[in-house]
Amino acid sequence: MNFTRWSARLPGTQRRAARGSEGSVPAARGEYGPRPERPAEGIEDPEHAEDTVDSEVPALEDFSVRDLLGRLPGLVALLYGPEHRIAYVNEAYAAAFGPRTPGATVAATCPEAEELGLLPLLDQVLRSGKPRTVKSRRTADGGSYTVTCLPVDSPHLEGAGVLVHAADVTDHAEAAERLRASERRHRETAVTLQRSLLPQELEQPDDLRIAATYQPGVADAAVGGDWYDVITLGAGRTALVIGDVMGRGVRAAAVMGQLRTAVRAYARLDLPPHEVLQLLDGLAAEIDASQIATCVYAVHDPNEGKLVYASAGHLPILVRDEDGTVRTAGDPTGPPLGTGGWLHASGSIALPPGSTAVLYTDGLVERRREDIDEGVEALARALAGASGTPQVICGRLLRALGVTAEHDDDVAVLVVQHPARDGADAELFHNAALELLGGVEAAPRARAFASGVLSSWRFPVELRDLGVLATSELVANSLQHGTPPMRLRLRRTDRRLIIEVTDGDDHLPRRRRAETEDEAGRGISIVATIASSWGSRRTPGGGKAVWCEFALPD
Repeated sequence: MNFTRWSARLPGTQRRAARGSEGSVPAARGEYGPRPERPAEGIEDPEHAEDTVDSEVPALEDFSVRDLLGRLPGLVALLYGPEHRIAYVNEAYAAAFGPRTPGATVAATCPEAEELGLLPLLDQVLRSGKPRTVKSRRTADGGSYTVTCLPVDSPHLEGAGVLVHAADVTDHAEAAERLRASERRHRETAVTLQRSLLPQELEQPDDLRIAATYQPGVADAAVGGDWYDVITLGAGRTALVIGDVMGRGVRAAAVMGQLRTAVRAYARLDLPPHEVLQLLDGLAAEIDASQIATCVYAVHDPNEGKLVYASAGHLPILVRDEDGTVRTAGDPTGPPLGTGGWLHASGSIALPPGSTAVLYTDGLVERRREDIDEGVEALARALAGASGTPQVICGRLLRALGVTAEHDDDVAVLVVQHPARDGADAELFHNAALELLGGVEAAPRARAFASGVLSSWRFPVELRDLGVLATSELVANSLQHGTPPMRLRLRRTDRRLIIEVTDGDDHLPRRRRAETEDEAGRGISIVATIASSWGSRRTPGGGKAVWCEFALPD
């Protein structure tokens, strides 16, 4: 077969008709006659323009096709006819897959064609007359090839043929697989780090029901820095935190872990939310000034029935009332953490019995080509119709917002329910309060009040006596070191008894060792010894609260 008579129909290439008489074959090396001299630059010679173009652009038939095919860096096979019979394979093809018998069909003698999925591709090229390419197909021996099939014509054959060119990309495929494996390991490390830094088990306060969920993005998206936490502060109060470190990978997860640890430490100081964020803002700049982080820190006090919160550039808290009405926490909100120079402020939103609050990160509501406010509105609509336990609500919100395993961003959701209690359950939750008026005579009134209340709550005699003793010491300490107004508050839950005394002085007491000859200074030590836990905090307006807790017997 004369390979100089095959011509490939390359895309965008106009093929010239064969030169000379029908059936003549031009010289392989193109012996051309003398070419006319080119006109001077800028001068057009219309008379010789056509001849100039013809002489400078030789046709494919002017070259020795066999020599060209043999020298191509890839694997080449030339096929003809509807049965795809072999006309020629070059040395590279034979070295890779073995020699092939001319005239044999590809289906019968070329198992590599089936492994690479070429048989239907060859039919498509013959039917359409257009080239087709498959990328990085793997053979049984582990090699990878990118194959291009080009339609070709031959004046000696009735049917068309196909030129198959395969490039060995095994090294590239293996490098790409190693890179993907490395990325998978990197992501698994980041996810493991992320999950290990999140709470392994949420603290469950007496007055709230809480559930949370975290879902990393899809496998090809590095894990982000979404996080949440629940911190019991004592005296029935609970801190709720959710935040997002912008960026992805191990670095974002590490920054998140440092911020979460810092929040827990600052929370133990029992500071107002805006003061916690103020401390966190300075720390974030020291950890990594290039990382942007947002955060909401909220505190729930069952005696006040509201969330007091501060926000550093985070999305607003949503609260669903018992009747299905959804409210959005408004200002104040400040810039993200680490910016510095901003004085954060606290706001509040009511959280009465029967209501549900949702804290979340932007992965839940942010979508491409959609304003984030639309996502928040969609979440509010979904929350309005969501009911059930906090864990059930988490799942419903994820489904309603279209968050699946293929979601392209991390999502963290924290659902907080303040249940409305009635019947026997309500009997386990009680509050009682007494205004401490009249100076030193307030102490015996406080003891009598505590004794009566604890008796009505049917506590054992031993626990009642300990409660009265703790009340006496806390009230005496407030009368001696505090200023009016003073108040005693008793609270019981299904798990503990809480005693709290507030006054108008902001000097926090501390436990100290009293000497043998000292007549005072033992009150806080006594309370710390007999109670399960105790603490103090400053209250809005410049006062303080000192409290202690007793765990109830099972």
